[in-house]
Amino acid sequence: MLLSAAVGDYPNTLALKRGEIISQFLKFKFSEIKPANRFFKTMVREQRFDVSEMAIATYVQAKVYGKPLVLLPITVMGRFQHGTMLCRASEPVTPEQLPGKRVGVRSYSQTTAMWVRGILHNDYGVDLSRVHWVTFEDAHVAEYRDPPGVERAQSEKNLLSMLRDGEIDAAIYGADLPADPGLTSVIPEPAAAARQWYSRHQVVPINHMLVVTESLATSSPESLGEIFRLFAESKRAAGLPKPGQIDFLPFGFEGCRRALQQVIDYALQQSLIGRKIAVEDLFDETSRALES
Repeated sequence: MLLSAAVGDYPNTLALKRGEIISQFLKFKFSEIKPANRFFKTMVREQRFDVSEMAIATYVQAKVYGKPLVLLPITVMGRFQHGTMLCRASEPVTPEQLPGKRVGVRSYSQTTAMWVRGILHNDYGVDLSRVHWVTFEDAHVAEYRDPPGVERAQSEKNLLSMLRDGEIDAAIYGADLPADPGLTSVIPEPAAAARQWYSRHQVVPINHMLVVTESLATSSPESLGEIFRLFAESKRAAGLPKPGQIDFLPFGFEGCRRALQQVIDYALQQSLIGRKIAVEDLFDETSRALES
């Protein structure tokens, strides 16, 4: 069976994408679209691929809006988020000072932003309603509308120049975190803060997981187990997780449950979704049973 697929190039996916991990049952035709966030919208709105990486906040929204997609308990990207919110080093901003400030982010519904806002509100006591959010893109899910008061930047503007020029006080980044000595983290000592956060919560901040179309899950449920096996083997081929290190790429329903519950809680707090959904309902019967 040949499946169209859209997955980024990560250490944990490269063995599979290079053809070093093979299946007697499935073959993938991988999209050349880069970066990954460019294919999330078409997957949500058009189900363009059989299998796709997807930001988890996007998927939770998609599920609430009834999109015909099924989550697989396969994490393809995860990381600590404490260091992704930057401000100018010459005019530093602490979490406590964020109310009343202007904060830029690519999209209000961006997964990294969801994690950062959740951390700021629940662990630092920041009143998110008093932060002035400036965005550049709509949500991937067409039906979703940003909360009242969220401002859209002018089309010719970009996040980094607005931050450098003082038009915004801070900015949230994803994988494109700029290496700029003139910028510093809003959360002090982010690496140490992230480790302390993990010690308290025992949650890996998942960014991207794998989804399939509902039609594939229904017509070929056995393919879900094979997809799971192939991605698990590709992760192992990369030597992940390293001995003694946190596994940022949890697999299996139980392995992902705590993070997904946190995602749902944060999404509800931040009006990214309008109703609570159970972790179990993010999957179908077959995908929910997949375990490492």
